[in-house]
Amino acid sequence: MKLPRRRLLRLAAGAAAVPFISRIASAESYPARPVRLILQTAPGGSADVLARLIGQWLSERLGQPFVIDNRPGAAGNIGTESVVRAAPDGYTLLIVASNNAINASLYDKLNFDFLRDIAPVAGIMRAPMVMEVNATSPIKSVPEFIAYAKANPGKMNFGSGGVGFATHMASELFKAMTGVNMVHVPYRGQAPALTDLLGGRLQTIFDPVSSSLAHIRAGELRALAVTTSTRSQALPDVPTMGDFVPGYEASIWFGVGAPKDAPAEVVAKLNSEINAGLADPRLKSQLTDMGGTAFAVAPTDFGRFIAEEIEKWAKVIQIAGVKAE
Repeated sequence: MKLPRRRLLRLAAGAAAVPFISRIASAESYPARPVRLILQTAPGGSADVLARLIGQWLSERLGQPFVIDNRPGAAGNIGTESVVRAAPDGYTLLIVASNNAINASLYDKLNFDFLRDIAPVAGIMRAPMVMEVNATSPIKSVPEFIAYAKANPGKMNFGSGGVGFATHMASELFKAMTGVNMVHVPYRGQAPALTDLLGGRLQTIFDPVSSSLAHIRAGELRALAVTTSTRSQALPDVPTMGDFVPGYEASIWFGVGAPKDAPAEVVAKLNSEINAGLADPRLKSQLTDMGGTAFAVAPTDFGRFIAEEIEKWAKVIQIAGVKAE
């Protein structure tokens, strides 16, 4: 049967609209079942607390459970790969973190390309680290530290939570930008490094503000500078590293990612809901209590930020000759 041309055009237009209508329907009905938030670390740490705050917010807003699924191991690469290989339907998401930008260059044989395989959804939080010394140290400022380290090359040591940790890379960036020669002492986690700084067995560490704040306030540690470009609300009297080392900036950050090819409408919906949470006074206050600030950005801006972080840390890794253990 031959259809009239006008009716044929109407049918063709209707058929073309079906995928568009189904995409709108999927975005409106999303989520229709529980969503998994893959976390690259074990339960109990600050990342776990942050993930549960965002998961609870999204659960309340969207009417489905956002379940935290802890997948630690291989510096976060195990959890990341599980999301890379998941269906791109918005029901498996990744709590993205600063380690992902470091790992992109630190590991030579990853089974994925982070920029290619993870779609940026939303930022959550940025938090500073603090360069600190034991309170008994005669060093009272960053310029004094640099001068002493240059006068005693190779005799100053610094600790970190392990090779490739954000705290390690912040220290290596400091070395590269100041020309000081310090010895890296890697630990199995940041807590033992902090313990040894308190015990006088290390000269300095770069530590998350949240974990050192109580010791700084108690007068056990002396904060020399925070690593972000602006001062920390928790340590308003402590200068930024950029005040002494122009251009220096390093932060610990978190966000949400999805498998590549995740529906754009779902990504937009998640971004909108997460940004609404970051504007909520109660959630903002909780982020401040964790030593951070809300990191509300559009998906494209978050993707651009991640690309810049990957490029920055790749240069530091190359200059310092850092190798994954």
